[in-house]
Amino acid sequence: MGDRHDDRAFRFPFRSGAAGGAGPPGGGRSTERLRTSERLPSSPGFWRSPVRGVRFTAVLGMVLLVGLTAVFVTGLLSYAAYNPDLAAVNDKTPDKGLLGFYLFAWPTGPHWLYRLTQGLHVTGGIVLVPVLLAKLWSVIPKLFALPPARSVGHALERLSLLLLVGGVLFEFITGLLNIQLEYVFPGSFYPLHFYGAWVFFAGFVAHVGLKFPRAVRVLRGGEPLRQEDELASPAPDTPTISRRGAFAMVGAGSLLLLATSVGRSFDALRSTALLTPRGVADPGTGPNGFQINKTAASVRITPADTGERWRLTVVGPAGKFAFTREQLLAMAQFSAALPIACVEGWSTADQWWRGVRLRDLAALAGYPDRPPGVFVESVQRSGSFRRAALRDNQVRDPRSLLALEVNGETLSPDHGYPARIIVPAAPGVLNTKWVTRLTFGEL
Repeated sequence: MGDRHDDRAFRFPFRSGAAGGAGPPGGGRSTERLRTSERLPSSPGFWRSPVRGVRFTAVLGMVLLVGLTAVFVTGLLSYAAYNPDLAAVNDKTPDKGLLGFYLFAWPTGPHWLYRLTQGLHVTGGIVLVPVLLAKLWSVIPKLFALPPARSVGHALERLSLLLLVGGVLFEFITGLLNIQLEYVFPGSFYPLHFYGAWVFFAGFVAHVGLKFPRAVRVLRGGEPLRQEDELASPAPDTPTISRRGAFAMVGAGSLLLLATSVGRSFDALRSTALLTPRGVADPGTGPNGFQINKTAASVRITPADTGERWRLTVVGPAGKFAFTREQLLAMAQFSAALPIACVEGWSTADQWWRGVRLRDLAALAGYPDRPPGVFVESVQRSGSFRRAALRDNQVRDPRSLLALEVNGETLSPDHGYPARIIVPAAPGVLNTKWVTRLTFGEL
């Protein structure tokens, strides 16, 4: 799909003069200026690929219309899953104002809900990378077209392109860096990605409104005549690939990215996820041998923090209570099969957790009938989400546990020993590890 420039393809014939002249006065200089202008990106003749055309662009645009809409919606759901309007510690995007109009109480069922929505969000974004790059390549002549604005309507269209292209590149770059655990942008990922998404979406909606009718006409009517196709080269180079071949190449790229990333959400395919991380490199084997995002050492937890002196403090209207791990194990124990799902897109299969129900701890704290939300605190010293808030519906769910064991074995230090939260359908960061305090009713 290259754009090789070849002066031989451009000749500017002039009618000869009466004396067998060589063209108009100053013809040599004029011809040279014309040829020089063809070497500028603002000239249609600069772009030589025969693959470009409005039909090629329209097909890619329709794929992105569906794909980017799905990625945007699942991204909003991911943000809602954090319960950002519940407590300040959950809200990594303060002052969101009207942009948080859609937030709702995140449900606990089905228990794999966040695993599905965030898996679709991240995997969909990865798979769309070749389609996005091909779409940008297909319209790049328009980005250099002069004059930059021919009318008010054209100026608005160009502005929507600026928001669209800038926003989508920012979102894809920050998102890919985040799932690679190499986020390098200044500031927190959460607000930058959130606000960037709305900037992108504003340009996306404006662009779709302007271009969708034309795209539908092109796809219904087939390839327009070349003289009506503003994206087609006026003097195309010799084809090296057909448009059908170009579509196949883009599709193959997306399938390759799918095959090398989707496995991070399935234990049987995890070794195939070559291009995306899956938590720690080696989670080990045995009952505790499943994926981990942050280890005890990475958040500066020492054996003394979780040793004999550790206590779980439970606070509520009935007072303040402190429990040892042995006392918690002596309480009624319940089991639940729940996955761990991370914002980075990886997840585990259902693990069997066992421990004390959160609603039973709420009853001890003074809420025997209708438990409220709970504020959870960890002993971890660094990193985000050392504290988190859970909604009342999450506390009431019988599968929500203060887990003490997993898969029939005591929690390992990296999985949250001596006790951790596990809640159905919640993002992994809200399943707080190394819990030391539960405060019911004060969020």
